[in-house]
Amino acid sequence: MEHTILIMIAFHLYQLIVSGIAILMIFQGAIKYFTHGENQSFLKFFVRLIVWGGMATVSLFPQITNALASFVGLQGNINAVIMTGFLLVFLMIFKILSVVERIEHDISVLTREDALKKLKSDVR
Repeated sequence: MEHTILIMIAFHLYQLIVSGIAILMIFQGAIKYFTHGENQSFLKFFVRLIVWGGMATVSLFPQITNALASFVGLQGNINAVIMTGFLLVFLMIFKILSVVERIEHDISVLTREDALKKLKSDVR
């Protein structure tokens, strides 16, 4: 008599959403890094990979946080709440960093244009 073992992995909705967002953020960072776009450095890409890769790992394997919590001495399983909070915080940080970099770039362009205008007016 043959026995078939069916291993079914059940995912919660938050795990799929967090993993999807993490993969999207890593993919966007990879595109920016490999096309040398928007002042993307290796360090920024590496940090993005670690942060969002960690988020995806923890969302897919939440028992990791239980092991970490018991190691640190915390009790309780509030993985979904913590994951959602970290996700929102990191998403806001990345968006704010992007806006700040764009503003810095715009200021540099405006400063150069102003300097060139002053130089042209001084030459005349």
